[in-house]
Amino acid sequence: MKVQEAMSLFRYNQKSNLKQRSINSYKYLLCRFEARYAERSIESINADEILQFLENLTLHDAKSTRRLRYSQIKTFFNFIIDECNLNIKNPCNASMLTKTFRMPKQKARKILDKEVVDEMIYGAKCLRDRLILELQARCGLRVGELLQLKVSDVSERKLILYEPKSGKESEVAYMPEQIARRLREYISLKNLSHESRVFPICYSAVRAFIGKLGKKFNFKITPHDLRRHSATYASRNGVPLEIVSKVILRHQNLKTTQLYLGRVSEPEAIRWMDILHGK
Repeated sequence: MKVQEAMSLFRYNQKSNLKQRSINSYKYLLCRFEARYAERSIESINADEILQFLENLTLHDAKSTRRLRYSQIKTFFNFIIDECNLNIKNPCNASMLTKTFRMPKQKARKILDKEVVDEMIYGAKCLRDRLILELQARCGLRVGELLQLKVSDVSERKLILYEPKSGKESEVAYMPEQIARRLREYISLKNLSHESRVFPICYSAVRAFIGKLGKKFNFKITPHDLRRHSATYASRNGVPLEIVSKVILRHQNLKTTQLYLGRVSEPEAIRWMDILHGK
């Protein structure tokens, strides 16, 4: 089977089984791989050629992007081998490729204490800034979701999030009553129309003011750290992992959620043992 034919088969499968966001992610790699090897047979492509192709393609990319491209070409070969019952091994499984494009080590992230987050929220200069902090730190919203919110997306205790990261048409985020009330007050105070954005500012402005707040506590804080705090705080207070994953973070699987929950420090481990069994 020629690469060109294999690509057509793979793309047809993608249209039936993947969200458009995922299809778009593959597009860059597939187009260039097809342009280079279109008339070659799948069986004739070896690990050395794939290594050279990926090295050229990802020369100036971050390690995470390099790993993604490797995973995508590996998925393509796995699909074609399985679908067409080819009697070959996936060339992407060669040790030189797995070592070159291994998963980068995850850096341990500093988890924000509740006291720090509370002080940031209560010390916000205006209602808008407080709501941005609360919707991330209490409700787990991504900053992109927050900035796309329209007044029409606000419904009592719920926020309807359109075109979320998951690729779904929409998702629902939930708010505590006091935050929902403050949000309604803010919308009324600003006299926002039904189709107005609730927070008509850009990502860089949000990142700047959150970073500035972090400096007061000697922390380097990004908007995503607040979302991560919402998950860790809930988990450490006995909320079931499934609720943290599906309701607060809205992840597709629990493994992704577990990456958000920071490492347990020794003092915290001892504190939990005391809580569970007494001193």
